[in-house]
Amino acid sequence: MTVPKALLSWSSGKDAAYALHRLREQGEVEVVGLLTTLNQAFDRVAMHGVREALLADQADAAGLPLWKVPLPWPCSDEAYGAAMAGACARAAAEGITVMAFGDLFLEDVRAYREARLAGTGLEPRFPLWGEDTARLAREMVAAGLKATLVCVDPQALAAGFAGRAFDAELLSALPPGVDPCGERGEFHTFAWDGPMFDRPVALTPGEVVERNGFVFADLVPA
Repeated sequence: MTVPKALLSWSSGKDAAYALHRLREQGEVEVVGLLTTLNQAFDRVAMHGVREALLADQADAAGLPLWKVPLPWPCSDEAYGAAMAGACARAAAEGITVMAFGDLFLEDVRAYREARLAGTGLEPRFPLWGEDTARLAREMVAAGLKATLVCVDPQALAAGFAGRAFDAELLSALPPGVDPCGERGEFHTFAWDGPMFDRPVALTPGEVVERNGFVFADLVPA
C-alpha cells in the first residue's frame, strides 16, 4: 500500500523537528520535503532568524530536500499568500497530498492553515495537536532532541533566556505562564540534534542582539 506524500512546514525549531520524528514513527505518510519561508533581505528563516546555511545543514541531517519559499521584507499578507499558493501548487503538481504542521494548541493558527489549504489538494495534518505541552516538552528532551533558544519575546520571557539550551534545566526555570513549548510565541528554537537527524548540526554561538522588539541569539555554522 502506497502511503501519501507529505510536506512538513519547517520553522527549523523543535516542534517541527519532533513532528517529523512523530510522522516517521507513525508511518501514515511519507515526508518528502521540508517547506520553509525565508526572509530574502537577510537570508534567514522568517521569525526565527536562523541563517540559511544552518537551515541547509539541518535539512541535510534530516535527509530531506528543502523547499524554500522566499519572502520580501517587509512582507504583506498578500505577498505571503501568493508565495505559499505557489508552493502548494508545486506540491500538488508533484503528487504531494498532505501538508503537516507542528502546531500544538492555538485554534486560530490551525484554522488559518486549514483555510489556506482549502482547495489546494493538500490535506492539513497536525501530528502533535492537543498534547499536553509540559509532558511533550519533557518527552522531546528525553528522546534526545537538542535545541537552542534563538528568539525570545522579552515581554513574555527574560532576555537572558536567549541562547540557552532547550533542556530539563530550562523547563524547570521557565516562569509560570510561559508555555513549556513556547507555543504562544514566548520563545523559538533551532533544533540541531535528535532522533529525526542522522548527525548533529555543527554550530557555534554567535552574538545576542535585540531587533524589532525581540531578542535573537545568533548561531553560526561551525
